[in-house]
Amino acid sequence: MDTSGMYVGLDIGTTSIKVIVAEYLEGQLNVLGVGNERAAGLSRGVIVDIDKASEAIKRAVKAAEEKASIQIHDVIVGISANMLKIEPVTGMVAIGDQAREITDQDVRDVAAAAIIQNLPPEREIINLVPDEFIVDGFDGIKDPRSMVGVRLEMNGMLFTGPKTIVHNTRKAVEQAGLNAQLAVVSPIAQGLSILSDGEQDFGTVLLDLGGGQSTAAVIHDHRLKFAEVDPEGGDYITKDISVVLNTSIENAEKLKRNYGFADSSRASEDNQFPVDVVGQSRPSDISEKYLAEIIEARLMQILGKLKTQLDATNALSLPGGIVLTGGVAALPGITDLAQDVFDVPVRVSIPDQMGLRHPSFTQALSLVNYRGQMSEVALLVQSALAGNDQLASQVEQRPEPQQSVEVSDTRHTQTVQSRASKTNKPKKQRGQGIKKFFTDFFE
Repeated sequence: MDTSGMYVGLDIGTTSIKVIVAEYLEGQLNVLGVGNERAAGLSRGVIVDIDKASEAIKRAVKAAEEKASIQIHDVIVGISANMLKIEPVTGMVAIGDQAREITDQDVRDVAAAAIIQNLPPEREIINLVPDEFIVDGFDGIKDPRSMVGVRLEMNGMLFTGPKTIVHNTRKAVEQAGLNAQLAVVSPIAQGLSILSDGEQDFGTVLLDLGGGQSTAAVIHDHRLKFAEVDPEGGDYITKDISVVLNTSIENAEKLKRNYGFADSSRASEDNQFPVDVVGQSRPSDISEKYLAEIIEARLMQILGKLKTQLDATNALSLPGGIVLTGGVAALPGITDLAQDVFDVPVRVSIPDQMGLRHPSFTQALSLVNYRGQMSEVALLVQSALAGNDQLASQVEQRPEPQQSVEVSDTRHTQTVQSRASKTNKPKKQRGQGIKKFFTDFFE
């Protein structure tokens, strides 16, 4: 299938809303326009005010339209992994009394059959990802169309989320005058886009450290197997700086971005900078080291809670280690800090597109890339969720086969680039110092 086309990714984050217009051509992603506006109406990654969120989306879309010189109507929107539930499903349909060729509509029918179940009223389907199709007992088929059979089955994974989150997201997009052509669970799109084939196959933990929340996702066998969300992110770091240094939120955010370190051992006691303190006429000088200790304390708490969840699933034993993304991942020293907490190899994923070389743009780019790599079968399956004829119509018309199609099951080996062995360095004794920091300050 030729997946060339122009797509728009919409990342609705707690602190900022990003819109990326990109052309997907022959496997290459060419960014045409970007909109990046301050978010409104969100709390901890969830839309709590649809009106304010829709206005912020409009501003971001308008900025992207001006830069790309196009009008935006359809978007691919990311859905957070809050309270995400993943479960296997199976569907089966009869092709007919006599064997005939399987069509696009048969694929949509078997996908619809797979999701016939009694969902709780508070949950809604987000994605259905096919694992394999079975034609008359022959399994392991990725695309059954044009094959001959009397019975078609499908095994896949169903992703559902809280109806409130899904509805509010779609309503805000609709109220902004846009059509949510496709909704994708955010870690699914990120895993496909920023992890190598080997990392997706053998297993990797993806940590998205955003402004409103932090998400840990496990990608294994090219599938999202687990996702856990901690409702703390970069905003909490900013608030800690504001409270401890007695400065405004705006000043605290600037301090974090301009002088912040995730790893306090990399900061200097000698480097000092002025801080506007509430109630004082003149700024106070604060050391880079002291600011880093405030940041590190909150990050240790966030990463520690995520580690507890990952330990429960034995995810940290996967060979792919940890890949960091999200705005907080831009803090200097975050890799060293995460390695000390998780004791596994860690790297930061940064987009390589000019002007977007910051981890905070990863999600919006991943949405466009995910849509560009979707196969015809994946489009047909996803279109069956809500009778989305627009997605189904994007599947190109296939030529009528003259003879029955013979299918061979070929396999390929994957080459995984081995990681450099991790140097044996003593782990920093952070816990006691951080505990003392909070105890001394808040008592």
